[in-house]
Amino acid sequence: MTAPERTAIVTGGGSGIGLAISERLAADGCAVAIFDRDGAAAEATAAKITAGGGRAAGVRADVTQRPEIDAGVERVRRELGAATVLVNSAGLEAPALARSLAGVPEHTIPPAYFCRGVYFTLSGRAPFQHLVYPVPEAAGLGVHLTLDLAGQARFGPDTEWIDGIDYTVEPKRGDRFYAAIRRYWPALKDGALQPGYAGIRPKISGPAEPSADFLVQGPAQHGVPGLVNLYGIESPGLTASLELADAVVRALDAKTPVESSAVTP
Repeated sequence: MTAPERTAIVTGGGSGIGLAISERLAADGCAVAIFDRDGAAAEATAAKITAGGGRAAGVRADVTQRPEIDAGVERVRRELGAATVLVNSAGLEAPALARSLAGVPEHTIPPAYFCRGVYFTLSGRAPFQHLVYPVPEAAGLGVHLTLDLAGQARFGPDTEWIDGIDYTVEPKRGDRFYAAIRRYWPALKDGALQPGYAGIRPKISGPAEPSADFLVQGPAQHGVPGLVNLYGIESPGLTASLELADAVVRALDAKTPVESSAVTP
């Protein structure tokens, strides 16, 4: 896609997949407005694009807050020109954001499901020098072992379907962790695990349904010029972020829908 004089807004553009999309659009000649809850990350992405000769602006904006969106769009109009491209890379909020946009057919927007995964950390050093992955569960990879750069062990994530966005780590969930970890580390001592942190998978299929693929929708599917929606992009999407960025460009230009399998790692 060659896009002289086009201005694009990328939600979630401060890191990960959104950052890759922002850089790809800038490379094609778009002026890019990076919307992100993390204002510093948005500004850093914009600075990187500007340093490379592009035009960009970092905008701190929460896409669930309409006043912040409106203020951000007005700033973009003043600094970069009226936006003609919008990439909805809002993760958990992507279906809700799509529903707030005029002209997007309801039947093209998948339902949003939230599947929380929590991690517990090990107090003390683990007797492992490598990662440990058990057989995957229906909605996740199971309680596996990862090691950070300092050698600290983290176990998780588990799977828990929840009704809304909630990052609480309940200590009582540790009971299940002990049972799962002892399948491959029977010597794990009671009291060795501490609550760590939680993440939420942006599912577009429910607990009783087959897992849905990544979904990249462009104008050929929903009929809104200049709009690309990304739905159900879970953590493997970070590995595939460059390909996802290419898929966004293809979706903007496509006369027929982009196959989601083309962006699956």
